Amino acid sequence: MVPVRHYGQWVATALVLLVAGLIAVSLLTNPRYQWDLVFSYVFNAQILAGLATTMWLTVIAMVLGVVIGVVMALARESSNVVVSTAASAYVAFFRGTPLLVQLIFWFNLAALYPVVSIGIPFGPTLFTESTNVLITPFLAAVLGLGLNEGAYMSEIVRAGLQSVDSGQTDAAHALGMKKSQTFRRIVLPQAMRVIIPPTGNETISMLKTTSLVSVIAIPELLWQAQAIYSRTYQVVPLLITVSLWYLLLTTVLSIGQYYLERHVTRGDSRRTDRTLLGMIARGIVPRHAPVAPAGETSTERTSP
Repeated sequence: MVPVRHYGQWVATALVLLVAGLIAVSLLTNPRYQWDLVFSYVFNAQILAGLATTMWLTVIAMVLGVVIGVVMALARESSNVVVSTAASAYVAFFRGTPLLVQLIFWFNLAALYPVVSIGIPFGPTLFTESTNVLITPFLAAVLGLGLNEGAYMSEIVRAGLQSVDSGQTDAAHALGMKKSQTFRRIVLPQAMRVIIPPTGNETISMLKTTSLVSVIAIPELLWQAQAIYSRTYQVVPLLITVSLWYLLLTTVLSIGQYYLERHVTRGDSRRTDRTLLGMIARGIVPRHAPVAPAGETSTERTSP
């Protein structure tokens, strides 16, 4: 048996390596990148403070988005027409308007409602506060990011729930399991295999999307970099520093997503990569199944 020679793959590999080499040479030899300034700003106090704000925004917005997404997904599956319609309207509104517009809207909510009051309808008022005091820039950022993310998470959760065959739910009910038990032990573990990958992608996307809150003066990572280069005019080095931090954080999140996916898909016969290094190795060096001689199957050759 003579293996097929993939000349096209060799040519593509050579072109990719050539382009990568040219990019590496440009990065190392072009003095305008100012790498000394880039690395001097990596652990700058302002940059680290902005990094902490970015991470907090990401965590809070994703937690809020996941909670809202689960509630909206269950509401859309409800047999109550009013509840399902309201959930659909929520998803349509927050997915249909730009996130930047939503952030600016929450930041300027006092223009519509100068005072926030909570009380009994047609009765006494229990709480009254100025909207400018109540809706701080940070809270406006959390509301804008979290409510928008909730609309996307609701579709992810709903897709995961619908991926579980209804026959399994019927079988669980036939065995006498309650609805809560069926959801917790039968539906949710299988739905997580579908929910986890896009949720990881949404988390990585949220990390980068937090840069939009710089327009409402939240001192996150990009805002801090802008504050520095507005004084020093060192725009490119600071933007590279910000990019390096984003790349590092997204890499950490990607590795965490990989191990979380491996945990929820354990026992799946379709998974062949047991470690992260194994997955990378398979991508670099493709492995082909051995070809058995005529009249002999591969199972026969590998059996003890």
